[in-house]
Amino acid sequence: MKKREGQAGQGDGSSVLLAILLAAGFSSRMGSDKLLLSYKGLPLLQHSIDLLCKLPADERILVTNETRLVNVIVPENVKVVINAEPEKGQSESIRLGIEATQAASAISSHFLFLQADQPNLTADDITPLLDAAEANPAKIIFPITNNQPNSPTLFPVKYRYDLLNLSGDNGGRIIREKSKEHSLGIEVDKPANFSDIDCMEDLNGFV
Repeated sequence: MKKREGQAGQGDGSSVLLAILLAAGFSSRMGSDKLLLSYKGLPLLQHSIDLLCKLPADERILVTNETRLVNVIVPENVKVVINAEPEKGQSESIRLGIEATQAASAISSHFLFLQADQPNLTADDITPLLDAAEANPAKIIFPITNNQPNSPTLFPVKYRYDLLNLSGDNGGRIIREKSKEHSLGIEVDKPANFSDIDCMEDLNGFV
C-alpha cells in the first residue's frame, strides 16, 4: 500500500492507510506496566511507536494513557489520544482511534490496528500485509503464524461501523471471525517477529 503524500482526508478514492497503535490496556499479568518494561534499552511501547513512524501511513494514531505517555518520546507526526476509561476494554481504544482519524472517507481506506507488545516487529514484516490489502481492498488482512491468526490486522473502512460498535474487550477478531469469506490470512516469512509479550517469561525469552 503506497502512501500518497498530501491526499489523506481528501476522499478522492485514493488508497489511504490509517495506522492506529492500541496501547491503553491493562497488563495485570505482568505485575507492573508491561509496556514500560525495558527491552533492548527502550520501553516496549517506544519500540511500537518507532515502528508506527516507519510505516507508510497517511495518519498515525497512538491510543494510550497519561502515565505511559510521559515515559516515551512521541514524534510530531503521531496524533495522541488519551483513553481515560481503559477498563471498558480494547473496544474503547478502537473507538477512540477510529474517531481520531480524518481520512476514513476515502473509498479504499484501511485501518491498520497495531498492538504495543510485539517489539521485534518491523516495517518490512508488515509490508506483505499492506501489499495484500492493496491487492484485496475489500478484505480483512491479517498475518498467519504457527497456523494461527495474529496481529496486526487491516480492516477496510467499510467495517468502520462494526468496529465502532464493539464492546468490552472484544477486538476486531470477532468481526474477522464473522466475515471469514471476506478475510485473508497471509503466511509471513519471519513468524518469530510477530511474537508478543504476555508474561515475564516471554520478555526474558526475548532478551
